[in-house]
Amino acid sequence: MVQIGNEELIGIAKSVVKPKRISREVSTGTIGCALVTGKGNVYTGVCIDASCGIGFCAEHSAIASMVTNGEFKIRKIVAVSQSGKIFPPCGRCRELMCQISGDALGIEIIVGKNKVLKLKELLPSPWQKV
Repeated sequence: MVQIGNEELIGIAKSVVKPKRISREVSTGTIGCALVTGKGNVYTGVCIDASCGIGFCAEHSAIASMVTNGEFKIRKIVAVSQSGKIFPPCGRCRELMCQISGDALGIEIIVGKNKVLKLKELLPSPWQKV
């Protein structure tokens, strides 16, 4: 299995960031996400921001791509902006990761250039385990 370093994964996430306003109400691509699966494959996604609230985060997009390709285990994930700023996942994304991925609480989440946390540190009380 090919090992993907944190800086490389950050670069992959940043490479899909291509902000575009597609209508008055919707913009896409301001945040990009890249994740590595248990099999070592990389999937990417971008956010969709809709003024009515039905958009979704880049993490959701990357996870959907992973699931579409028949994988369900996330090993490492990161979300970044065009400037390279790293964003920790929101609560909704944390719960989705927890529910979709095997051994989810061990997922490595890149939260800074030199900082990685496990999902269990960001989601200490998942709703299904309470």
